[in-house]
Formats: sequence, structure tokens, C-alpha cells
Amino acid sequence: MLMLTVPKEEYLMIGKNIKITFLGGNNNQLRIMIDAPKDVNIARGRAIRKRAVKRRNAAAAGTQDRQ
Repeated sequence: MLMLTVPKEEYLMIGKNIKITFLGGNNNQLRIMIDAPKDVNIARGRAIRKRAVKRRNAAAAGTQDRQ
């Protein structure tokens, strides 16, 4: 894991084709811009966790139906 302190509008390059620009923020939020090819999947952690909960709930409901 990499932890950085960066000034506003600084950017990171990941490989040759992914650029993350730090746009600023406040105490609780950070604004970033991600420039990546369309074939690169970008998902927020919150969305990933929400999908996992839905899958678990659906699986549990399917299990309950069989009992």
C-alpha cells in the first residue's frame, strides 16, 4: 500500500495509461479525477460492498426457500 500527501492538482501515473489527478477536498472528502482507458473497470469500494451484500442476501433468500 502506498500513502502519499500531495498538493492540489498533483497527479499519479499508474502504468502508461492511467492518470489520477488530485483536485482537492476537505476533511471528509477528497476529489480526484481518473483518466483511464474504457476497458479498465473503476468501481468505488462502497459500490463493491453494496453488490456483495445484495449477492449474499439473494443467496440466503434462495437457501431459505429450499428449507
